[in-house]
Amino acid sequence: MGDPARPQPARPVRSGFVAGVGRWTRRLIVGTILVGLAVGLGTAVRVWQVARIDDRTSADAIVVLGAAQYSGTPSSVFEARLEQARKLYEEGVAPRIVTVGGKQEGDLFTEAASGKAYLTDQGVPADAIVPVEEGSDTLRSIESVADTMEGAGWHSAVLVSDPWHSLRTRTMARDAGLDAWTSPTRQGPAVFTRESQFHGITRETGALLWYQLTHFSADFPYTAGQ
Repeated sequence: MGDPARPQPARPVRSGFVAGVGRWTRRLIVGTILVGLAVGLGTAVRVWQVARIDDRTSADAIVVLGAAQYSGTPSSVFEARLEQARKLYEEGVAPRIVTVGGKQEGDLFTEAASGKAYLTDQGVPADAIVPVEEGSDTLRSIESVADTMEGAGWHSAVLVSDPWHSLRTRTMARDAGLDAWTSPTRQGPAVFTRESQFHGITRETGALLWYQLTHFSADFPYTAGQ
């Protein structure tokens, strides 16, 4: 046994404190990662769930979100959306279709004008189509539509886009004051393959989380097909 009168060495207080901070830091990092994964997975599930909803309740307008067009000819992604809007109009879901979207640098036509031209060629009366030729991304497009509809006294909208885009467009439209629901297309590159579906869900999960955190738009490049 040691001599009780003999001074005992001091405990390494500083090293113990540093070790404790390190443990808590590691726990915080792991906890943050797990929470982030849970939020991301939950959002992805909601994107998938809303993508399956096809709500054809009567509304003031059918709003078709723009996509790429080439010299006035809609891309395959855009055409699929326009075809869905046309079917809804012919079913009597709404008395008008609102096409929306501006133009990229160097374009001669806006997405909204290209959409209107396509729909009139398919037999939709020109006076039943309202082009909103503004918006370079989803958020700006939705805000422009909301302003136009408010000015016309229209309050409810069926939103037409790709399935995976539905939750984000609906969220933005409701934030802008519209009574909105979704009827997405079931054809086109966005739904052709498992790869395009996975890409769409992943893309929209990230974009929606960014919007919810910042209320800024985040339209990542669409590569599933044009």
